[in-house]
Amino acid sequence: MPAIICVLLTLYIVLIVIRVVLTWFPTSPGSPVATINRLLASLTDPVLAPVRRVIPPIRLGGAYLDISSIVVIFGGSILLSLVGC
Repeated sequence: MPAIICVLLTLYIVLIVIRVVLTWFPTSPGSPVATINRLLASLTDPVLAPVRRVIPPIRLGGAYLDISSIVVIFGGSILLSLVGC
C-alpha cells in the first residue's frame, strides 16, 4: 500500500511541475499544448485552488507570483517522507 501512495504522490508532484513549466511559455488556443494545459489544470486545481484561497499570489512589481504550487509540492514532499518513500 505505501508503494502505491508513493507512486501517486510522486506522479501528482510531477504533474504540478509540468504545469508550472508550461505556464512559462505562451500557448495559442486550440493548440495541443493548450489542451495539455487544460488537462493539467483539471487534475491539479482541486488541490491548488484551496491553497490559493488561503495564500494569495504575492505582488512583485507589476506581476504576481503564485506560490500555491510551491506549497503543494513542499507538502507532498513532506507526505512522501512521512509515508517512507
